[in-house]
Amino acid sequence: MSTPVAAPHASPHGNGEPSRWVRHWAHLIAAGGAVLDVASGAGRHARFFASLGHPVTALDRNAAALDAMRDEPLITTLVADIEGAAWPLPDDAKFAAVVVTNYLHRPLFPQLLRSLAPGGVLVYETFAQGNESVGKPSNPAFLLAPGELLDVVRGHLRVIAFQDGFLAQPRPAYVQRICAIMEADRSAERAEAAPPPCYELAG
Repeated sequence: MSTPVAAPHASPHGNGEPSRWVRHWAHLIAAGGAVLDVASGAGRHARFFASLGHPVTALDRNAAALDAMRDEPLITTLVADIEGAAWPLPDDAKFAAVVVTNYLHRPLFPQLLRSLAPGGVLVYETFAQGNESVGKPSNPAFLLAPGELLDVVRGHLRVIAFQDGFLAQPRPAYVQRICAIMEADRSAERAEAAPPPCYELAG
């Protein structure tokens, strides 16, 4: 089951402002790397990454919302039913980052991981169990179970940061969020005793 993109008033991040979690980890994305914004809505994150020089593909089923980005030169919009139709991008389309906020459609998880290029960053944040006690969404099918995002990436990505808890501002919400990286195959590098990758933890 799935939930639609949260209405702006339901966002724990405020109207139109990029998520703090997304902004916090943006530095890990390769300079100029392509970003996939899934269920982008009107593009608060697409615009944020475009402002940093990233070409962005914004996916959403709401054509009117996507139309708000028609004049953004670094943003490519794609109207797509990502729940009821085939994945709209080519199988070989890879991104330096995949960003998802306030959206949950569990069958997409494998496709999101496949869309990451080596070194690609997954930044995911949405509502978690407990949110039913403070507002919408409240349907348990639309709320992440404890540790669910960790289970999704386990064995596939390296977890840089994970949180599962309560936010009081700008409005009460239970959220779960993760930043994880699709590490490149470093077997040859290890043979040469190359240093491990360095992921800077922003303060």
